Amino acid sequence: MSYQPLLISYEQAAELGQYVGTDSLIGLSIAEEIEALEAYMPIGIEIPGHGEAGGYEHNRHKQNYIHLDLAGRLYLITEDKRYLDYATTMLVEYAKVYKHRELNISRDSNKPGRLFHQTLNENMWMLYSSCAYSCIRHELTEDQQQLIENDLFKVMLEMFVETYAENFDIIHNHGLWSVASAGICAYAINDQATVDKAIYGLKGDSVSGGFIAQLTQLFSPDGYYMEGPYYHRFSLRPIFLFAETIERRQPEIGIYQLKDEVIKTTAYAVMSTAFPNGTLPALNDSSRTMDIKDLGILLATNICFDRYEQNETLLAMAKHQGKVWVHNTGATLSNTLENNADVANFSWGSLSLTDGSAGECGGVTILRHRDAKSDDSMALLWYGQHGSDAKLHSALDHGHFDGLHLSLFNNNQEFTHDYGYGRWVNIEPKFGGRYIPENKTYCKQTIAHNTVVVDQISQNQGVTAIAQVHNGEKHFTLLDDSKLQGMSAFARDYYPGIDQQRTVLMVELAGIEKPVIVDLFRMISEEQHSYDYPVHYTGQIVRTNFEYQGHNSLSTVGDDHGYQHLWNVGQGKVENSSLTTWLMGDSYYTLISSANENSEFIFARTGANDPDFNLRSEPMFILRQQGANHLFANVYETHGYFNEAVEASLDARGQVDSVTVLHSDDSASIVSLNLVSGKQVQVCVSNVVDVAETTENNITVDGKVISWTGAVAIFE
Repeated sequence: MSYQPLLISYEQAAELGQYVGTDSLIGLSIAEEIEALEAYMPIGIEIPGHGEAGGYEHNRHKQNYIHLDLAGRLYLITEDKRYLDYATTMLVEYAKVYKHRELNISRDSNKPGRLFHQTLNENMWMLYSSCAYSCIRHELTEDQQQLIENDLFKVMLEMFVETYAENFDIIHNHGLWSVASAGICAYAINDQATVDKAIYGLKGDSVSGGFIAQLTQLFSPDGYYMEGPYYHRFSLRPIFLFAETIERRQPEIGIYQLKDEVIKTTAYAVMSTAFPNGTLPALNDSSRTMDIKDLGILLATNICFDRYEQNETLLAMAKHQGKVWVHNTGATLSNTLENNADVANFSWGSLSLTDGSAGECGGVTILRHRDAKSDDSMALLWYGQHGSDAKLHSALDHGHFDGLHLSLFNNNQEFTHDYGYGRWVNIEPKFGGRYIPENKTYCKQTIAHNTVVVDQISQNQGVTAIAQVHNGEKHFTLLDDSKLQGMSAFARDYYPGIDQQRTVLMVELAGIEKPVIVDLFRMISEEQHSYDYPVHYTGQIVRTNFEYQGHNSLSTVGDDHGYQHLWNVGQGKVENSSLTTWLMGDSYYTLISSANENSEFIFARTGANDPDFNLRSEPMFILRQQGANHLFANVYETHGYFNEAVEASLDARGQVDSVTVLHSDDSASIVSLNLVSGKQVQVCVSNVVDVAETTENNITVDGKVISWTGAVAIFE
């Protein structure tokens, strides 16, 4: 037979059949897919009408294409004729009604399809259904082929490529799905002219649109995607499915070698942002639970291992994922992992990724530390561009106002976290499953992130158009020494007349179990302002070293920019240095903060002005301080152990007692960590622009000169 399925050959399918019923990772993955299909098939075949996002109709169409794809692939692997009959009937039934359907109703700016409220979902339906069709086409009669191709797939292609041509060529996540689905569908029905449009763009120049333009323009030189890891992982599915199809049908294009192997680079970029427990950082509109088990990252892990390099990190990723793609690449990975079962937890190490098409728009830096007990600590500092595209309608703006965002992780949990997006995905009763209004009024606002807020106003006034012209600037990174790692960046003019600099250090100190995190957040201004440093945590407050008053009647912390959604549940005055400890899981976490005159500490909780209970009720606290040029000097310490079941608590008090600012200006920041033992640790950071390893720093403090070379020095 000259016609081959898109993603797997008949021979490869037969080889996969040998794993059915085995307890290998590939065998178990096949069994999982068979179980899912067998559970869905008895429901029967239904082609529902229109519905809104997350509603019954939406979900039924989605489940139809998921199981249609399973039926096609599993038929090749198992030769179970029931799967062939199911897939055939499903495609025929859709073909009978599709071209007669009116367009659905769109409730936002997205173009509607004939099945879904937006073409993105219709693209996904076409992509998966085309893959299924390619698996069973050789078993269909000519009449069935003609019906499915003429009345279903060609009608869909006309809508996507011609009717919605402006979306087809847009360089964006949605455009990527559009060209990939069109290209895969066109391959499935042997329409090379449309394949060429999908690969090279409507103009055929590989610049104004098409898959090649997407790959060469959508990502930074380090592979980072401006909307953040949540949307980045979603882009991996069309990338790898279309790339694998192109490589099989037109290997002469060399798609996997394009632009210095950009496909591998961008896959590694999103993988490398993951926390040690596999979850992805919630940058911009993001779920706090999305992780590396997502299908896009699963595909990337399998195909990169087969097409690029068989390294231990990808093996560790697959071990964490606990399954492989049911494909020949999944079999390769499964067999290799079977011979390397003792591979350690994955770690991409400390790294820095640039943002922007030329790497000119800041980026993200990640510090990682693995201790003697194999526990991984991680700190992430984000200082890239606003996560939206100026070419797109504001409805597609996924950016948050959180320049210099910080997230911290150890003991298998993120202990200072980002709220993430405000969205009840596919839960139709909750605002149709779409983004809730509070996503704009709270989640996007700066106070919803671990980032300093000036005068209770969000960065860039909370206006996307203003934010799009700003991005952070890397100051320095120290990534090679496990005992002292660091990262520093500037955010200039996010507030008129105010520059910000954040320096985050991960430091091993003698006698302290985990590396401490030193967070120096510097505000640079000629005028006085009120500065709020928010911390979002999970758990219970167990200790403070200052007096505060809990409120019996609640009012909001403020009136706008997200503050209207925060209940003020307690507050107190702070002098010199504050200490706050909370218990999360079986670990204690302490934040020690410097303070100046008239400093306040506010305990707050989300949920105010939220009549539909859309927001999660979560605790946070705010360090409020006044100043012009001002430095927040904060130290995070992880310590101790708690086990409620056996009523055990160890080291509930940390080793760092207080922190003192000794010096802060454009030359340097110097702070003292004062330990319970009486010892002091001086942390010295150079603020000199373009600081290098050879930069000499000489700062006078209380009549004494402190000297060091390079960006950072620690004196114990």
